[in-house]
Amino acid sequence: MLIFRIFSVVTLVLLSGCSYFSLKSEALEESVGSNKSAEVKEKIPSKELNKSIEPDVLYILLTAELAGQRGQYDIALEGYLLAAKKTKDPRFSERAVMIAMYIKDNSRTNEALSLWLTQDPKNQSARKIATLMALRSGDKALALTHLNALLDFDQATFEGVLLEITTVLEKEEKQALVSDALDAMLIQHPNLAEIYFIQSLLAIQNKDRDLAEAKIKQALKYRPDWDKALLCQAQIAIYAGDLSEASALLKKALVKYPNNLKMSKMLAQVFIKDEHYKEALDLYHKMISNNPSDVESQFAEGLIYLQLNQEDEAEGIFKKLEGQAEWKYQADFYLGKIKEKQGSYKKALEFYDKVSDGAFVFDASLSAISLLQRDKQVNEANARLSALQSKFPKQIVRLTLIQAELFSQQKNYEKSFEILSKALAENLNQKEYLYARALIAEHLGKLDVVEGDLNKILAIEPDNVETLNALGYSLLNNPSRYVDAEKFLKKALSLSPNEAVIIDSYGWLQFKLGNFSGALNYLQQAYDKQKEPEIAAHLAEVMWVSGKRDEAEKLVSRLIRENPADEYLKDVEKRIFKGAK
Repeated sequence: MLIFRIFSVVTLVLLSGCSYFSLKSEALEESVGSNKSAEVKEKIPSKELNKSIEPDVLYILLTAELAGQRGQYDIALEGYLLAAKKTKDPRFSERAVMIAMYIKDNSRTNEALSLWLTQDPKNQSARKIATLMALRSGDKALALTHLNALLDFDQATFEGVLLEITTVLEKEEKQALVSDALDAMLIQHPNLAEIYFIQSLLAIQNKDRDLAEAKIKQALKYRPDWDKALLCQAQIAIYAGDLSEASALLKKALVKYPNNLKMSKMLAQVFIKDEHYKEALDLYHKMISNNPSDVESQFAEGLIYLQLNQEDEAEGIFKKLEGQAEWKYQADFYLGKIKEKQGSYKKALEFYDKVSDGAFVFDASLSAISLLQRDKQVNEANARLSALQSKFPKQIVRLTLIQAELFSQQKNYEKSFEILSKALAENLNQKEYLYARALIAEHLGKLDVVEGDLNKILAIEPDNVETLNALGYSLLNNPSRYVDAEKFLKKALSLSPNEAVIIDSYGWLQFKLGNFSGALNYLQQAYDKQKEPEIAAHLAEVMWVSGKRDEAEKLVSRLIRENPADEYLKDVEKRIFKGAK
């Protein structure tokens, strides 16, 4: 009776597909196999298995299981290897392989693999693991033997097998091993499209467009109508930013596969990226007409309507999607955006607050805080920010900057400075904090802090254009530092010669140096590129001192009507124009 009871336990272990002890996921991931790997060609009924296993083997198996429970994997491995040799049952050798891989014993892994393949030579998982082991050890010939066996076993799944092996080795940054093996396979199988396909994917990973295109063309040469290869060819064009080429390829592919949803959706995304919204909308209409349950396309349709400023159509779609559990929170977020755009801030806030789960929680929370800030509900906005910092610790930098900006907009620069200083005490070289505090310090007249913080950033990133410009511009407040300011601004201009704000800063430097004609030239360039009020204020002031007073007054008067609260324009009007009258 004792033997029968032991046997019952072991049978349960073997046939349930799981074990009393579990190996960590690393070993299973390395196996690149599925749970089907425990299957044998012909399953033995449990009653027959009862009769076929000797009592001493049952004892070995039970001992191995108990050892595994206690973390004694060496003993468990020995038990399964012994049981596999005695019974020639591939399930025991498979288990031995998994244990040996988990404890990273390559020698025993290979021993167990040899047993497994002897007992079940057509087992795909065993071959995949054997291929990996051979590649890792640099035995290309053995790897090719296993790859050829996988190809002979089932050519239809060979591409997937190659992809699995490639994915595992990519994680280990050993793509070169795969490339060598694929090159060697092509010598034996020069017409095998699947190999060229995987080589194209590897080239995409390496950002080698020419090689990727050449390889995918080879794949299509041997399988001209292969949908995966046609998609890949279009993706290569998309990654390279060649949207017209991607569009042409996808349109051509859709002639062959008019009902291919992946191709249609990829083409719609190309249209959107290329700002051909009407074409994208027509394509989504067609997809939804063919498949009314395609909610993903309906959501995309709603986003396009938003982009086209057709809020009523977008709102109708998102209201329908509110009833779909999977899309509810995304729909609520965009319904909030619609209401915010329409000026219905209270309703917008209600929608944002409905987003309590999913990928849009953080953005919805920030949108709600922005609305509260706009409505002067500062305490509530600040309380929500503090709660978000606890809920999203990985977003602490962004949230701290938002909190500092919240007080800055209220002109409470001391509080903003305090928040950023506290954050910097915990993270001394966080450049976003340093830059933000420098801007606040300028409002407080703490010019030593401005220069110190910006120089700390430049010590880390000497070519940080934004910081070079900010430091150079700040030094223009001190006539004794014009030489230093010029050094920083010249470098910024050389790094970003077409950036309007940098051209503006350099033009303002020329004004400070008394070079009015040069200043006028730079500032006009900057304003032509970016019609910002601050740039306009600089331009108007230089126009005024250059004798172009009517032009200066007209420019400022027009812009003040458009931006009545802008401080730069009001300052020029009060200090220059009214002061002269």
